[in-house]
Amino acid sequence: MATQSGAALLLAGLLALATIASSNTEGDILYMQRQAWRDPNNVLRSWDPTLFNPCTWLHVTCNSDNSVTRVDLVDAGISGTLIPELGGLKNLQYLELFTNNISGSIPTTLGNLTSLVTLDLYDNLLTGAIPASLANIRTLRFLRLYRNKLSGGIPARLGRLMKLVKLNLEDNMLTGTVPLEVLSLLLVGDLAELNVANNNLAGTGQSSEPRMAVVIQDALKTTG
Repeated sequence: MATQSGAALLLAGLLALATIASSNTEGDILYMQRQAWRDPNNVLRSWDPTLFNPCTWLHVTCNSDNSVTRVDLVDAGISGTLIPELGGLKNLQYLELFTNNISGSIPTTLGNLTSLVTLDLYDNLLTGAIPASLANIRTLRFLRLYRNKLSGGIPARLGRLMKLVKLNLEDNMLTGTVPLEVLSLLLVGDLAELNVANNNLAGTGQSSEPRMAVVIQDALKTTG
């Protein structure tokens, strides 16, 4: 009996240490991100690496295991780039960084955030391609990247996001066409709104199926 009690205590201790290590790792990641940003309004002043974990920091929400589930920095005036290490926030569900001056590319490692429900990076200065790795986030429901400077094509792999409700890529510099795999989400997935207007895309998406709520794209140019 004593041996079993000792083993149970040891297991509980190891689990507690694992939780602390996880929260500390996430704190390290967020502090690294803080260092990569310019913060003229000092909204990140509470992101103090000497604290026990990041769950007491402003703009950060955690679950009961002290693991980060939400980062909210909306219209905060921050600038700089997104670090690849953000992909290590394994329990993150909401990444809300819209209406800032964030530049650089979207890290491909964000595809590791397999618990993510909402990725809102719109109204920033992001450049480069939309990472095809975002297709790994099968829980994703809202992907809003509009009003940036993203280029290249729309990854066909995004058609794997069957739970996606809104996909807004408006006001970028995207080229090519809307992949049929993505358009099919209007019929076989949960997609209710697809907005790709004000890009450099060719063609248009049309469907008579009643499940399609709205597709917003530039009108076809005619000659004559």
